[in-house]
Amino acid sequence: MNKSTKKFLQIIYAVFFLLIAETAASTEDENLRRLTKPQSAINFGVGYLANDNARFGQYSGVRNEGPYGTFNFDITKRDENTGTWLKLLGRNLGLQNRDIRFEHTKQGHWSYFIDFSQTPRYEPFTAVTAVTGIGSAHLDVPTSPTTGEPAQLKTERQAISFGMNRVLPGNFEAQFHFRNEEKDGSRIFGRGNRLGPPISGVVGGYEFLPEPINYSTRQFGGTLNYNGKDLQLSGGYYGTMFINKNTALTTTGGSSAGGIYAPNLFSPIALPPDNQSHQLFLSGGYSFNPTTRGTFKAAYTRATQTDSFFPTQFLAPGVGSNLDGRIDTALVQASVTSRPLPKLSVVANIRFEDRDDNTPVLLYNPLAGQLDFNGNRWSGLNHPRSFSTLTSKVEANYTLPMNFRLIGGIEYEHWDRLWQPTFVGHRARTDEISYRAELRRTLSDSVTGSIAYIHSNRFGSPFISTMTATGDPFFNTIAPLNLSDRNRDKIRLSLNWEPIEPLSLQVMVDESFDNYGHRSGSNLGLQNGSARNYSLDAAYTVSENLQAVAWFSRNETFIDQASRNWSPADGSREIWSANLQNIGTSFGVDINGKPTEKLEVGASLSQSFITDKFKQRTSDPATYSVPNISTELSNLKLFARYALRKNLSLHLDYILNRFKTNEWTWNHWTYTDGTRLIQDTSQIVNFIGLSAHYTWQ
Repeated sequence: MNKSTKKFLQIIYAVFFLLIAETAASTEDENLRRLTKPQSAINFGVGYLANDNARFGQYSGVRNEGPYGTFNFDITKRDENTGTWLKLLGRNLGLQNRDIRFEHTKQGHWSYFIDFSQTPRYEPFTAVTAVTGIGSAHLDVPTSPTTGEPAQLKTERQAISFGMNRVLPGNFEAQFHFRNEEKDGSRIFGRGNRLGPPISGVVGGYEFLPEPINYSTRQFGGTLNYNGKDLQLSGGYYGTMFINKNTALTTTGGSSAGGIYAPNLFSPIALPPDNQSHQLFLSGGYSFNPTTRGTFKAAYTRATQTDSFFPTQFLAPGVGSNLDGRIDTALVQASVTSRPLPKLSVVANIRFEDRDDNTPVLLYNPLAGQLDFNGNRWSGLNHPRSFSTLTSKVEANYTLPMNFRLIGGIEYEHWDRLWQPTFVGHRARTDEISYRAELRRTLSDSVTGSIAYIHSNRFGSPFISTMTATGDPFFNTIAPLNLSDRNRDKIRLSLNWEPIEPLSLQVMVDESFDNYGHRSGSNLGLQNGSARNYSLDAAYTVSENLQAVAWFSRNETFIDQASRNWSPADGSREIWSANLQNIGTSFGVDINGKPTEKLEVGASLSQSFITDKFKQRTSDPATYSVPNISTELSNLKLFARYALRKNLSLHLDYILNRFKTNEWTWNHWTYTDGTRLIQDTSQIVNFIGLSAHYTWQ
């Protein structure tokens, strides 16, 4: 924690103790205080984690067995003479994912706030590595496979925010905000090339290089609002700045296999560069009459990236000291909502965005002109990407006899893309049009149902063939997911039912079917897909002192695809296919009860089963079939609240959390430097906490 953060927390703590001392000293009548003064609360205690884990405390730091403190407060004070409010809120101050906020407000005049937050993120995989210097911008990598020691990768965000607003004469209001976030740590990263056994020149070698994280992100802006009876306007400025204190990652050591493509020659490696963006915007709404209202937004954004290249970076002649990157984005959108007839309502909206990439096109890599392992040459030029999108939607809602309601809509999306493809298939234009029809009906006082059907069709201009620097066509003939022709049909059923007064049920069924087109002369790529979602929610009120909620959901996603591999036996390209499936089943139960006036208890149980299937098929029987991946998540929470007095209670909480998987992605993988990523495939966590909750006015 840096000095400025420590000083900020000291100020907040001082304000906290001042507020609690002044508020607790009040001796006014309790009933009168409840009506005239806001309530404050404080919660403090201790918890104990019985098991080490990597996922339960991934974003809180509750990872290692042992005790943890809990401290939360929500303190509010109102000055009756001036009408001002003071608020101080703190959450998880005993943990690593802590938040604290101070607010000062005079209703109808002004307000400001100061906010501090801290969020860790622990990598759930442990790196067993001999790479040293992790967390810094200089790493030492073994020159041959070496067994290392466990290392824990982690990042942490610390953010301080400030904001204020001022009510001005004439229905105007001014707002200002600023946020500074510091992110430090390291995360998984690496470098590789096409080298080494078992097939020289084809199979890659990859080395483990944890990326050092030392970022500063700043967000700031101001807004002027106008709130009239019929017209509302909001205009202002929004800016961002990203600063990376590490320009490049430098390494020593590493593999020398691969000639001019050897991994140890790829050093330094450029890290994310500094950049910034600036936006001017104007939005608003106007009520033409009691039944018709329109809204709009217009914005212009300029994003630039002019961070200097690191001094030893290899560049071709004629390249400047930085990318001189610039993207200009214009956005215009509008919407109208109207009820022209008592039984008819209509919504129409349109949105246009134009992204113009003005980054200069230069030769950055003269080595690209040399033959690669496949005998191809490449241009070495950067490829700016400009595009424009137009989306529009019209929807009507009409009330029919017999408690029916008919909803119909049309949605259109158009894309224009301006760049030359290199490795991935491309088309300059795509269009997608969707039709939606829905019928709703109130069947009785206790039953409401609906059925909806959506059909969408995506199509576009002919595909542009990828090609090498010499103009020869490249072998990529697959249509990418977001560009391929596609017909989609989707149906949705829903039902809300209250069979008896204390019981309510909600049922939802959602199914969609996709059929993908292919590039001319190719049957490769996506073939078809489908998705199914089922859910059931039930709530039952036994009495005022006992309620129960239960839910169930199942999600199934399927997609078929085909591609081809280079066969080392005869140099041919073998066709293979995969039927990918993701299936998830989840259910849960929540019960809350109050057996006595002073005692409240509850339980919450949730369970999830997730399976990923690959189902590869090929004409070569020796091809290795990828096994399924199954993951199980379980969570049980129990609590008890006992009121010692009206404003003082004791809280007892227990959590049982389980994570189990046979995930094999990293189990059989070893980097060429000897690094392995491992995880505990069965993690069980027990956490118990005892705390006191005190309120006052």
